[in-house]
Amino acid sequence: MTGSGARTVAHGVLPTDTTEDVRTRGAGVSAQVAVLPVGSFEQHGPFLPLATDTLIACTVAREIAAAYPVHLLPPLTVACSHEHADWPGTVSISATTLHAVVRDIAESLRRSGVEALVVVNGHGGNYVLGNVVQEASARGERAALFPASEDWEAARERAGVQTSLLTDMHAGEIETSILLHAHPEFVRPGYESADFIADDRRHLLTVGMSAYTESGVIGRPSLGSAEKGKELLTSLVESFEPYFALLTSAGRQG
Repeated sequence: MTGSGARTVAHGVLPTDTTEDVRTRGAGVSAQVAVLPVGSFEQHGPFLPLATDTLIACTVAREIAAAYPVHLLPPLTVACSHEHADWPGTVSISATTLHAVVRDIAESLRRSGVEALVVVNGHGGNYVLGNVVQEASARGERAALFPASEDWEAARERAGVQTSLLTDMHAGEIETSILLHAHPEFVRPGYESADFIADDRRHLLTVGMSAYTESGVIGRPSLGSAEKGKELLTSLVESFEPYFALLTSAGRQG
């Protein structure tokens, strides 16, 4: 892991760097890497906030920025949550819009000398982010999407999360654990008795989440704990190292 020394990188979800901080940090790496948290604003049952995915993406990105010399960006807080539209409070933008915004951000970063962009995705429904990175890489740009499913699986095993990634789909053990660790003030009572399993969701994109869950929960939040949340984040920070090494490799063509 490439340590950047102790530094305050964010207050809540917003970075606190100055332009001089970015310039100084960039002078010490072969290629500057920006980290963009992308979340959502969608229902997470009656006990987690609509901003859960954004809070998680920001928490992961903040932990990465505390351990690696990266440029932490503010989050995109509304994304592709169309499958949750039946619940009040959910807001979405189109996949086309999300694609364009992330691509514009990457282009702006390159103009200011930040060559690489890592998208830290907190919402599984943001499928288009994979295409953004795929297309950027095909153009010879430096881009990555984090975490991969393998990173989540490694984190799940390290933290002792009992629920599989299939079962732990929404507002379950993983999300509840991360918020219990990072933002316990936002977790309301009720997660202890909200477990609901719906492993066969093959028609999700056609019928939406409400066809599979009345509460909005799919998973086992009752198993969540702050200790698991801490270990999940520790594992994800370690999993980021090969991404950072790949994006800063002098042999890459940018």
